[in-house]
Amino acid sequence: MADNRRDHIADAAIRALAAGGMRGFTHRAVDRAAGLAEGSTSYYFRTREALILAVLARMAELDMTDVGELPTLGGTVGLDELTELVTALALRWLGEGRDRTLARYELSLESTRRPELRAKMAEYGSRFRLMAETLLTAAGTPEPRRRAHALLACFDGVVYHQLAGVGGNPMDEADLRAACRDMLATALRPS
Repeated sequence: MADNRRDHIADAAIRALAAGGMRGFTHRAVDRAAGLAEGSTSYYFRTREALILAVLARMAELDMTDVGELPTLGGTVGLDELTELVTALALRWLGEGRDRTLARYELSLESTRRPELRAKMAEYGSRFRLMAETLLTAAGTPEPRRRAHALLACFDGVVYHQLAGVGGNPMDEADLRAACRDMLATALRPS
């Protein structure tokens, strides 16, 4: 039951962080988002730091679940399969995972001022870098490590622009798929 309560609070904390940013991210705001009595969040997560770490761990768990729900690829992977995988992930993080994506960007900016937070985010992010590198290796990409890093940066940029609305008109699903295909084609291009 305690784990369920901790997950419930961490999920509410993600929503509170997405709604109020770091400035509005308080134990009281999380209590309200969770529909719990005041003081409940601080009972489970005494400090703001502990609450932030719980949010990071929960986001990493949910992100891996998102990726795990994507079809597994065996053998050689082509541009079409990769495009579908990456597009599905982008759609999920812009749709049902929107609050988590907003919270991730809030924490990313906060990590520029907090080295311990940056280290923890890098640890969780390394899973995605490794998966991207593995997929690019399976696709026969030269320099998969370097290109995986660039691919993830491009992916983050597309998602950020769509989420924040700073990239002009929002992309529909076909445009998003085309953007994912373009960035993957670049990553797969022979040297």
